[in-house]
Amino acid sequence: MKFVAFERAKQGTGASRRLRITGRTPGIVYGGETPATQIEIDHNALWHALKKETFHSTILDMELAGKESKVLLRNVQMHPFRQLILHADFQRVEANTKLTMKVPLHYSGQDVSPAVKTENCMVTPVATELQISCLPADLPEFIAVDLSGLTKGSSLHAKDLVLPKGVSVVTKGKENPALVSVIALAEEVAVDPAAAAPAKGKAGAKAPAAKPAAKK
Repeated sequence: MKFVAFERAKQGTGASRRLRITGRTPGIVYGGETPATQIEIDHNALWHALKKETFHSTILDMELAGKESKVLLRNVQMHPFRQLILHADFQRVEANTKLTMKVPLHYSGQDVSPAVKTENCMVTPVATELQISCLPADLPEFIAVDLSGLTKGSSLHAKDLVLPKGVSVVTKGKENPALVSVIALAEEVAVDPAAAAPAKGKAGAKAPAAKPAAKK
C-alpha cells in the first residue's frame, strides 16, 4: 500500500497546531542508518488509510521527496474526542533485519466445527491479533486460523497455529496464550406444564353445583 509524505521544516507544538489547521498531520520516520525525518501527511488521505487493515499490518511504500522507501506504521496519536489524527510514527524497513509486530488473526470454520454443530458449545475468539517476528519479505498480511476441528473440551493456543514459513510467535508474559475458548452451553430442560402444576386435594375441589328447586 502506498502513501505520499512531505518533508516538514518547522517543529514544535505551535508549528504542529498550525499544520493541522491546514489539513496536514505531522509525523516522523525513524530507524535504520538514516537519521529520523520529520514529515507531514494529508490528513484526509491518512484518515481513510487508517480504516484499512492492511495499512496497520503490512509494509508500506512511502513516497518522500520523489523517492520511495519501505516503512511500517508504528503508532498513531488520536485526539481524545475529535475525529483528528494528531501524529503518526513510521519505522523504516531493512530487508535483512527481522521485524517484530502484531498481525491480525482471521478466524473461520467455527460454525461447522463439532463443538458448535453437535456438542452445544460456543466458540469465542479471545485474541484478535498476534505478535510475530520475521524478515520483511516473509511478513504476512494476516494469519488464517481454521476452527473447523474444534470439539467440546478442546482449546486453541498460539503454539497450535500453523504459521507461514519464516514466521515465529513472540509471546510476552504467558508462554503459550490461548486464542480461542470453547464453552459448553447449559442445556434447557423441557418441563411438562401438567406435571409442574400443583396437585389439588379434596379441599381444593369445587363443590357440585346446586340443583334447581323443584317447581310446585
